[in-house]
Amino acid sequence: MEAALYLLPVTLGETTIEKVLPTYNKEIILGIKHFIVEDVRSARRFLKKAERNINIDELTFYPLNKHTAPEDISGYLKPLMEGHPMGVISEAGCPAVADPGADVVAIAQRKNLKVVPLVGPSSIILSVMGSGFNGQSFAFHGYLPIEPNERIKRIKALEQRVYSENQTQLFIETPYRNLKMMEDILKNCRPQTKLCVAANITCEGEFIKTKTVKEWQGKLPDINKIPCIFLIYK
Repeated sequence: MEAALYLLPVTLGETTIEKVLPTYNKEIILGIKHFIVEDVRSARRFLKKAERNINIDELTFYPLNKHTAPEDISGYLKPLMEGHPMGVISEAGCPAVADPGADVVAIAQRKNLKVVPLVGPSSIILSVMGSGFNGQSFAFHGYLPIEPNERIKRIKALEQRVYSENQTQLFIETPYRNLKMMEDILKNCRPQTKLCVAANITCEGEFIKTKTVKEWQGKLPDINKIPCIFLIYK
């Protein structure tokens, strides 16, 4: 197996492996002993889900999250530099997309090490696909500000970009604040602006629906505590 930094997508929730990941990914996983992971416990659980006979105790895990010191990250690639394949695993979806895995990929690129992204589910791409919005120009903004006035200002600024740049705008919220986010969008965006709510993508109870702000009024879906992406467009 070629020594490279393999970016290993994981399922979005409790979806079965077979539904969203190619068999090839499993073959790659079985050839790797060193994993850079966002969360060690969820990574171990995913690997067992991919292959229940995998010997977890033979594997080495390097945590990569907001608490990881920059000087530690570079050292994580030592096995790869010695000729061993390594894997990067996010907590959900595709590593290095809206994910701290991007930091170690950037280091690998600077060191001229081979990087191999594997196929798997991205909630960002899947939500754009299902929205009916502009898929040629879109921007993902992560979390919007928590402070109410700043948040409203940001929503209005993103809506303005929809109209001035013809660009789809995507953002997320902590699941227990989903309904508050939706209320803020409905109160502050134009009636004709379209809002797509994409929740539980690829999972049981998947919900992807596009309506105008006016059409959503008084008809909020039950998205409390569910992973969700909000998209706005004209």
